[in-house]
Amino acid sequence: MDMLELRINEFLGKLGSSDPVPCGGGAAALAGALGASLGLMVGALTVGKKKYADVEEDIKAMMAEMQEVSDRLADCVNKDAEMFAPLGEAYGLPKDTPGRDEILEKCLRDAAVTPFEIMELCCKAVELHEEFAVKGSKLVVSDAATGAALCKGALLAAAVNVRVNTRLMKDRAYAEELDTKADAMIAEYRPRANKVFENYYR
Repeated sequence: MDMLELRINEFLGKLGSSDPVPCGGGAAALAGALGASLGLMVGALTVGKKKYADVEEDIKAMMAEMQEVSDRLADCVNKDAEMFAPLGEAYGLPKDTPGRDEILEKCLRDAAVTPFEIMELCCKAVELHEEFAVKGSKLVVSDAATGAALCKGALLAAAVNVRVNTRLMKDRAYAEELDTKADAMIAEYRPRANKVFENYYR
């Protein structure tokens, strides 16, 4: 099922049901895509305005980058569902199934991939929102702040979905490597997103 083809109320209904997908990772991806799209809105309402002619080329370049981020985050809604489904099946295997531990380990690794990608994309979106907040039309700077807040939420939500998988991995070295990278992203980009928000909301 293509999650992006669902109506909003259908997606929310499935999210709030006992269905295994969409789940937290897909919700994080969608929140990030919404946040990134608000950056595009800021750009669209800035380009073509005489007052911002000196930064128009910068804005266009930022919009191109943000469009890619938004598109990739939207893709992650489906990717997360695709990666999570095998993990749910692996948990259901009888404990005496030959190779169960290896199957589960692979599924845990795969299930962590998309949330980690969501984190990376949200970090890039926050960087771009910092620029949109400075160079974009002052009439819509609140949308840059809103976008940064959504991307921060998506970043943290995705981090939880990385950690829930690394916590159960047998390969502790690999798990700790992912956790360290996730921790570093949160340490850097949570305050950066907060600053975009606080510069407007003060």
